[in-house]
Formats: sequence, structure tokens, C-alpha cells
Amino acid sequence: MPEIVLSTGSYFPNTELAFRMAAELGYDGVEVMVNHDRRSQTVAAIEELTVTYGVPVRAVHVPCLMVSQHVWGWKPELKLRRSVEMAAAVGAPVVVTHPPFRWQRDYALEFVRLVDELNDMGQAVVTVENMYTVAALGRTVEPYLGNDDEAFAGYSAVTLDTSHVGAARQQLLERYELMRDRVRHLHLSDSTSTRGDEHLPPGQGTLPLTDLAAAMVADGFDGQIVLEVAVGRLPDGIRTAATRDCRAWAAEAFAPVRPATR
Repeated sequence: MPEIVLSTGSYFPNTELAFRMAAELGYDGVEVMVNHDRRSQTVAAIEELTVTYGVPVRAVHVPCLMVSQHVWGWKPELKLRRSVEMAAAVGAPVVVTHPPFRWQRDYALEFVRLVDELNDMGQAVVTVENMYTVAALGRTVEPYLGNDDEAFAGYSAVTLDTSHVGAARQQLLERYELMRDRVRHLHLSDSTSTRGDEHLPPGQGTLPLTDLAAAMVADGFDGQIVLEVAVGRLPDGIRTAATRDCRAWAAEAFAPVRPATR
């Protein structure tokens, strides 16, 4: 059974609350999304949360969102390197990063080489996450470089984000087929594929998540299933229950197939 992990991004930006929810609801660990919350930014702060709540860190997400561009400075290469160092220090085997933004052209030129270099170090596996285009002023804008099929075919390890597939108006099972041999990490959430990057609880959108889970189980996926659900957008009274239900959904959908008994 793959590990079922809660992204602290689900309670963005409240890192401590995500740790508490993961502990109370039986998650196997957390993925720390580094952001402007100071409790997400240092090894000491993360280790304190790990001790307090008894929840291990299973992945570190680089501060590469649009809203976290200022965190740890403005040099993306240094932020990726620092995330790998943090992951090694807290015992997390995976680092998640996005492809470079279009304006990060120098970074983009060295991105594949840098990811390979960091993976060769063996401290943590750097995975590249699939992203999506956005609509602006009546036209479609591609914010990223290295986010096309050809680029992803060249990444040795990837994170498949299901909500991003919906936001890109792509077919989920086709995207998995493209990446399946290199998917090391899954960001699991639902989408209606009509409203951008939604990160809905599984079952509240239209993505074929059950079929995806069946395919990944059949392939023997042994990475991490990370619930990255926009809990903060839900009504106050159902956030805890939704976080519990997300874990239960993943545990059932990704349960190993047992051989039939005679």
C-alpha cells in the first residue's frame, strides 16, 4: 500500500494546522509546501512540528508558486538546492518542483541538468510537476517553459498532479500513460475541468480518479499519494470531515488487489 500523505498546501498557509490534521486523521505523513509561513521555512521549525505531532515529513515542495516567489530569495536554482537540503535533513525522500516560469530563461536553460545533478547526489528524488495554461484577457497563456510533452518525456522522475490535468483540459489517463514509467509522486484531487486549478476532494469533480487508481495499482505504484485538496475553500464545518474522507477514499482506491482464494 503506498503511503497516504497530506500536503500542508491543503491548509495553505497554515503549516502547523496541516500537521495536526495529519496526526488526528491517521495520515502517514505530510508534504511540506514551503511558503511565507515561517514554520515551513526552516529545518528547525519543521522538526519541532514533527516531534510535537508525531508525523514524519515525506516530501518537500519548493517555494515556486507565484505567491511564494519571494520566499528564500529570488534565485530559483538556490531555492531548489535548499529544498533538497531540507528534505535530506528531515528525512523526506521526495522534492517537488515546478518547471521554470517563462521569464526564468536562464534557469530554464540549466533546469534539466540541475535536476539530474541533484538526483545523482542521492539525497532526495527531485520530481517535476505537470502544470497548466491559464486564460487571461480572452486568450490562453502558457506561464511555464518545459511543461510540454517533449519536456516531460525527458524528466527522469515526475509528480502527476490530477487537478492540473483538469485545469489544462487534458485527459487524465492519457497523461498518466505518457508519464507512467516515471511517476514517483501523486498529487491527488478532483476537478470539473471548467474552473481552472480547483483541487476538489475526490468524487466532487469529473476526473476518472478511480480508473487512475486502478491503473496505478496494476502498475505496482509504490510512491506517495499526496492529498493536495483546497480545504481552505470549503465551509468551516466540513473541513475536518473532508480531510478524513479524502484519506479514506485514497485508502480504498489504492488498496492492493488481493488474489482470489480457492
